[in-house]
Formats: sequence, structure tokens, C-alpha cells
Amino acid sequence: MRSFLEESVLVRAAPEVVFALYADVPGWAGWDPDVRAASIDGPFVTGAVGSLTPMKGPRNRIAFVSVVPGRSFDVEARLPLCTLRFEHVLNREGQCTRVTHRVLFRGPLALLFGWLVGRGIRAGMPGTLAGLRAACEVQPQTPNQALQHGAVVTAIPAP
Repeated sequence: MRSFLEESVLVRAAPEVVFALYADVPGWAGWDPDVRAASIDGPFVTGAVGSLTPMKGPRNRIAFVSVVPGRSFDVEARLPLCTLRFEHVLNREGQCTRVTHRVLFRGPLALLFGWLVGRGIRAGMPGTLAGLRAACEVQPQTPNQALQHGAVVTAIPAP
């Protein structure tokens, strides 16, 4: 059986800016209101493992099952007779990025966990995406910060 949830938002930032926030796993709690803490054992690459502690619920081990720099990453957590997969996809749309978060439940108890856990996840997805968008769209204060956020800085000669 399979069950899934999906939300997306348009962010005024390049995919690389969004992906940099994803790659900063301990920083997830700074923009995702549903995350108390997150960690990764090693670099942000396919095959890495880590943990995620939601605001409501116990700490869970997560596996980074796919990481495509600048494009996407997927993590999985194991539940009894169910795998919970979080997919994060970035698509450039002009000067912006379409950010899509998808949650899939797979396994014999997918429908049950989709109903039990999925309601809370669905309720939190808009806040998560709003936090990510706000973190990406922070106005840089200096040219160096602007470059770090993917902006193009043009020097204007003094009169």
C-alpha cells in the first residue's frame, strides 16, 4: 500500500540557495517550525545517515537515500511495517525556484500511518515551506552576503 502528501511553494531564490539550506542539516530547526533538532553523520551525500527530532514526537534515525546537488534530496525513516519517505525537489522557474515537498508512506501499514501521522505532517507542511521561503529570501546586508545568497552584485561608480 502507498499514501502520500505534497505541497509546493515558489521561492525568490536560485535552487543553489535553497539547496544550501537543505545541506545545513543542523540548521533545519532554524527555519522548519516542526523540527526540534536534526543531524547528519558526515557529508550531505547519498548514503549518509542522521537523526531528526520533531517538535512532537521522538527522535528518529533517517537515511539520506538520494542527494542530487542543487536539485533534490530524499530521506527515509522506518516505522513498524512502513517506510516514511520525505522527498524535496527544486525546479527553476525563471528567477525563482519551485520547491516541492512530498511525503510518502509505503508498506503494509502505509494507510494507517498515513492517517495517524500524515494529518500532523500535512498540517505542518505550509509552515515548513513558509519558513524555508523566508530563510531563502532574507535580504543580504553586505555584498559578500548577497553573493552567498546567489545575488548578482554590480559595482556602481561614485559620482
